Amino acid sequence: MPEDAAKKPSRIQLRNRKKIMEAALNVFSQHGYRGATLDQIAEAAGMSKPNLIYYFDGKEAIHVAVLNRLMEDWLAPLHEMDPNGNPLDEILTYARRKMEMSRKFPKESRLFANEILQGAPRMAPHLETGLKPLFEEKAALIGRWIGQGRLAMVNPEQLILSIWAITQHYADFDAQIRVLIPDEATGWDEAFIHVEEMFRKLLSVSERSD
Repeated sequence: MPEDAAKKPSRIQLRNRKKIMEAALNVFSQHGYRGATLDQIAEAAGMSKPNLIYYFDGKEAIHVAVLNRLMEDWLAPLHEMDPNGNPLDEILTYARRKMEMSRKFPKESRLFANEILQGAPRMAPHLETGLKPLFEEKAALIGRWIGQGRLAMVNPEQLILSIWAITQHYADFDAQIRVLIPDEATGWDEAFIHVEEMFRKLLSVSERSD
């Protein structure tokens, strides 16, 4: 049997790893990294602590695995910004997808935000090797679109940061928004419209005279 085949995880192993990571997401989101324990994660996953340690070396390994998966999911819409598409449509689609992720996955967003607020002690290398090159690539793409006169004049890097700040606010400050706008369904509908119109007016060449 080839060595690669021998090391390939079984379906049960993949399922158990997924179960552990889903349990860890809930525990870390509720208690933070420092407050979370392996016992809590094992209990939430419905398995013994020794069984959990069979799959992960410890709490930090689980936390990094969860954060890496979140980063992959969170960056997927940015990866999909198409250089050959209509610039305004591409950016508005990106903003809409970020809003949709904030609506569906607030716990994931808050977990990642907490890691960054702590100085990214476990994710700093991944920010350098994963996030930064993609950020620079898409900022350069937006810059080319601006140079071609297809978007209004804005700072590309600050545009991406603004999209992140605005769309992820709806996830990271979910508890506050629920108080301020109790009608959740209507609130989200209005939020999607507002965010899209704001960036449309900012970026449309016809909307701006500068």
